[in-house]
Amino acid sequence: QVELVESGGGLVQPGGSLTLSCRVSGGNFDAHGMGWFRQAPGKEREFVAGISWSGRDTSYADSAKGRFTCSRDNAKETVYLQMNALKPEDTAVYVCAVGLFAMGGRLFMEYEYWGQGTQVTVSS
Repeated sequence: QVELVESGGGLVQPGGSLTLSCRVSGGNFDAHGMGWFRQAPGKEREFVAGISWSGRDTSYADSAKGRFTCSRDNAKETVYLQMNALKPEDTAVYVCAVGLFAMGGRLFMEYEYWGQGTQVTVSS
């Protein structure tokens, strides 16, 4: 049974930073790419960032480029999303997912397991 547990969300002012964590258990973590997605109220879930099994390769949505950094620690079976210069439009539930392939892609169909998500609210 693969389980993903996200943490690190919260309320932050515009321009602030947060680091999200996603701990994975029950699977072969270091063989899979990982991804972060988000879903804002009334909007569809969207890709935020993906990372390869080794952590060497990453990809980002245009909205995240230059502000967010995705990384992983395979020894801890954890993937991270460092978010800087946060904006109100970043407010969403952030969800991590275990990929089917070696690189975390941009499409939902490329992921096998999903976490429950952690709420990020950017507001003054």
